[in-house]
Amino acid sequence: MMIIQRVVLNSHPGIHGVPTAKNFRMEEATILDKVSEGQVKVRTLYLSVDPYMRYRMNEDCDPGYMMPWKVSEVASGGGIGIVEQSKEAGFSIGDFVTSFNWPWQTKAILDGKQLEKLNPDLVDGHLSYFLGAAGLTGLTALLGIREKGHVTRGANQTMVVSGAAGACGSLAGQIGFLEGCSRVVGICGTKEKCSILVSELGFDAAINYKEEDVAQRLRALCPKGVDVYFDNVGGDISNAVIEQMNTNSHIILCGQISQYNNDMAHPPPLPPAIEEIRKARNITSDRFLLPNYVDKYPASTVQLCQWIKEGKLKVKETVVKGLENTGAAFVSMMSGGNIGKQIVHVSD
Repeated sequence: MMIIQRVVLNSHPGIHGVPTAKNFRMEEATILDKVSEGQVKVRTLYLSVDPYMRYRMNEDCDPGYMMPWKVSEVASGGGIGIVEQSKEAGFSIGDFVTSFNWPWQTKAILDGKQLEKLNPDLVDGHLSYFLGAAGLTGLTALLGIREKGHVTRGANQTMVVSGAAGACGSLAGQIGFLEGCSRVVGICGTKEKCSILVSELGFDAAINYKEEDVAQRLRALCPKGVDVYFDNVGGDISNAVIEQMNTNSHIILCGQISQYNNDMAHPPPLPPAIEEIRKARNITSDRFLLPNYVDKYPASTVQLCQWIKEGKLKVKETVVKGLENTGAAFVSMMSGGNIGKQIVHVSD
C-alpha cells in the first residue's frame, strides 16, 4: 500500500452559496501501490483550479453536463505529473504527462488511456503552461475568437474583454491582436491588473470596474463602438458592453463568473432592454463550448506554443505552493485574487 495526501470535497456550498476553503479538506489516505497492465503511477507536479469547478461543487450537478464532486471523495481537474512506473505502452519513467481529470492528491495510479505525454521544449520548459496558455485555457481563448468572434484582419475591429486579467481573458486580449483586431480594451477589478494589461500584455486600455463607470469609460475608449466582446463575466458589466456594441457585432460567450453562485449550467437570460438591443443590432451571442472543437486542438496547440516561444503571447501565472492550499487557491481565483492562470505547485 502507498500513503498519499489528498484534497476532498468537505461540504457543498449550496447552489447559491459562495464557496470557502472550508468546503475542502486535506486528508491522508492509503491506496494500492500496484500498477496493473495499462496503468501508470504518477507523482503530481501541478494542479489547475478553474471557474467551471464551482458547478461541480453542487449536489444537483447534472452528470450529463459535468461530473459532480461528491462529499468526502477526492476532487479533480486539470493536472500535470511525472511518471514513476508504467505498464502502458508509450509511457516511461520520467515522462511528463497531463490529464483533464487529475485527482487532487500527491500520487496516483491512473489509466494510461487518459494521459497525454508532454514535451517541455514546446513551452521552453514551463510545464505549468500546459494547464493554461498551451492547454485548455489557451485553446478556449484562441478557438473562441476564431469560431465565434468573426475577426477579420484589416477590418479595424475593436474587441472588449471582461475578466481581462484572468487566465482566459489575459490571453484572449493578446490573441485578439494576433488574429487582426486593431484595438483591445480590457475590464478588470484592480489598478494593478489594469496596469499589467496595458504595460505588459499590450492592451490599448483597461477599465477598473470597481472604481470607474464602465459604460462611460467604454464610450470614451471605444469611440467607434465594440465589434467583438469576449465575455467572461456576464451580469452588469456585460450589459454595459452590449449597449456599446455595433450592428452585426459578436459576443463570444465564454464564461459567466459573476453568475456562478446563481444559475450554473446555463447563462441567465439578458434583461429585456439589453436583449432588445442585441436583437435590434443583430448581435450574435452563441455559447462557446470548447469540446465541440476537439478536432482543432492539435493545430491550435501548435499555434499557441509557437506564439509563446516567439514572445508574441505573454503568459501570466499566480502560483500557490502546497496541495493543502488547493481549496484556498480555488476560492481566491473565484474572487479575482489571481492575475493570469491560477496554478497549484504540488511538488518539484
